[in-house]
Amino acid sequence: MALFGATTEAAFKMGRPAVVAEGNPYADVDAFYVNPSYKTELQGSIDTASGTVKATLTSMLDVPSAYWIDVKSKILGNGTSSVQGILTDAASKSTPPLVTLIVYDLPNRDCKAKASNGEICCIYNDDGTCDYDTDPGTCDNGLKEYYDDYIDPFASILADFEGKVPIVLIIEPDSLANMATNMADPHCSNSASAYETGIPYAIKALKTACPSCSLYMDAAHGGWLGWEDGYTSFVSLVKDLGIETYLRGFATNVANYQTIGTQCSSDTDCIQGPNKDDPCCADPCDLLSQYNRANNEMNYVSILKTAMTSSMPSFEPHFIIDSGRNGVADMRNDCANWCNARGAGVGYIPTTETNNPANVDAYFWLKTPGESDGCTQYIPDPSDPTGMTKGDACPRYDSMCGSTDSLGSKSGEPYSPEAGKWFDYQIKMLAENAVLYNDDDAAVTDDTPSTTDDAPSTDDHSSDCADLYDSAAASAGRARPRAVRALARQKAITTASAARARWPSEHADPARARSVLGAAPGRN
Repeated sequence: MALFGATTEAAFKMGRPAVVAEGNPYADVDAFYVNPSYKTELQGSIDTASGTVKATLTSMLDVPSAYWIDVKSKILGNGTSSVQGILTDAASKSTPPLVTLIVYDLPNRDCKAKASNGEICCIYNDDGTCDYDTDPGTCDNGLKEYYDDYIDPFASILADFEGKVPIVLIIEPDSLANMATNMADPHCSNSASAYETGIPYAIKALKTACPSCSLYMDAAHGGWLGWEDGYTSFVSLVKDLGIETYLRGFATNVANYQTIGTQCSSDTDCIQGPNKDDPCCADPCDLLSQYNRANNEMNYVSILKTAMTSSMPSFEPHFIIDSGRNGVADMRNDCANWCNARGAGVGYIPTTETNNPANVDAYFWLKTPGESDGCTQYIPDPSDPTGMTKGDACPRYDSMCGSTDSLGSKSGEPYSPEAGKWFDYQIKMLAENAVLYNDDDAAVTDDTPSTTDDAPSTDDHSSDCADLYDSAAASAGRARPRAVRALARQKAITTASAARARWPSEHADPARARSVLGAAPGRN
């Protein structure tokens, strides 16, 4: 079996259901891009790991994940840290693999958080950071920089590889969700003009340059937009911006920890009954008590899709869910704590064998496991590989990264690096708690039309790759899933733990809970 990297061919094979939604980009390809830089970082952690953690990390080496294009300097270049270099590398393969990229550099990016505030600003402070406190009006200067130095060069590179490499783009995490729920925060209201103008420009420019690219707009997660006023506001924004015709659909749970769960059938009401004890009602973040029916991402997707099609009847969105770090459902004391969550585990290996293929195209690692959400008040001293020695004060410190659920807030834990930096302690924790496979073959269906594709050919290397994962799983004390095809499944989380995460007292008000959850997660 050939390993997948800068100079080798793809080995990873996604599991596929017999029926998939028409146009699912993840079901239409046989190879998926694994960035060599990720493999290098992961190998460094493997080299210092042991036992089951080492076995699990080894099993992750050839698993694909998205690559974040979060600064202008990642557009052009020959190496695989740039769009141009990644697509050149992918195009060189005998079977060009699907590449998933995160488009993430709006002016005044991440208006509700500090951990990943952007490099492009409507108004710059003297130190080069964004002035979120001043109303920029129309943000003309910031938008011009975004168009000229980020989106237009990005689109130009995509055009060069149109039809040569399959590409998925995730568009501007947190942006529309902040517009939907956080306009009372001056930092976000002062960024609104940049978002409402920049997002449509980006989507149209990228899709026009690369018609075969599949675009998914970020849609936060059920713990943020799952309340009716949250998702209806989000739907209205999508409609008003006129972007739906360019989109395949939406990405949820990007860089977060919300459980995927299972979708409830139409005869189940998790709040009033009947069937409140159905596994689909498992509620590790106690959202149902706050009249938020998006207690898991599958239910959130169903709710959001219904709202979208009701508002825009000709729009039938499909979804992908980030499964990179949600293998554990109930590890947080407060699910509003999004930064480097203690006790988290790697989740579902990327797969199109989702709980409802008519709605969800794939579970995929959109936030690369092992990359920090944000820094502690001080970053680790680079001379100490353990991270236990205090370094310089972190210029992008967000108080949410000092929460009681965040790594680095307890004695004996290392300092956390800045958002997007490799976090060795975290990846080993994620591996220790990983639940990579799904033994539950159950799937639900709804009224969403789907197209039956031919069953995938058995003449591939799936069995070879399954052997690799079997070996690592056996070393880690995990049994192989029942179905041989279940390489890309994870053990389903179908029941809530007795020790569920609870909201603090201020979250008794659903609007307050939504607002706190809307504090955008730190990104790359």
